[in-house]
Amino acid sequence: MKKVVLIMLSVFLFSACNNAEKKEADVKEEVAVNTKEIKEEIPELSIYNLPSTWTTQDNENIQLEDLRGNVLVMVMIYTSCKAACPRLIADMRNIEKQMPEEYLDKTKFIMVSIDPETDTPQRLNSFAKENVMEDDHWMFLRGTPEDTREFATVLAVSYKQISPIDFSHSNIISVFDEDGVLVHQQEGLGVDNTETVEAIKTEVSN
Repeated sequence: MKKVVLIMLSVFLFSACNNAEKKEADVKEEVAVNTKEIKEEIPELSIYNLPSTWTTQDNENIQLEDLRGNVLVMVMIYTSCKAACPRLIADMRNIEKQMPEEYLDKTKFIMVSIDPETDTPQRLNSFAKENVMEDDHWMFLRGTPEDTREFATVLAVSYKQISPIDFSHSNIISVFDEDGVLVHQQEGLGVDNTETVEAIKTEVSN
């Protein structure tokens, strides 16, 4: 009888150990999966990896990651520009007009200032009102000169101050997916924006 009890006890302990090991293995696997998800949460090439802080035309501080979940259409301008920037803004408006109304809820049209010293939040706010760009899908951003330069490099936008009030700069409109990864760029002024519009629609509908 004692032998039977010992055998049963051994079987019970063996089973308990196996269950404990299985639970431990399940926990380790879950931790590994969660860790992987955290690492993959932001793609390596995403602009959301940039730690910079930006100020909007409403004087609110945000990080780029706060925009996650939206398709971003971005251009770099400065408000005192009298040559290329008004045409870039016209191109952005043209793209916006081709978006179905329901798409605009998932799209942000963002103007990033290359002249943050002049383009204060108050100035950006006034500029937005003057140009009737006050809907939620329009956003103006300014950052530090260093963060602005870094961001321009990411967008392959070059700019240079050529006088106290003037800059020479690239004319590029960039489209980012919901995870902040660059998917399309349009270069030039007044060019055919069919491909840009289709790129935005594709990302919004994904």
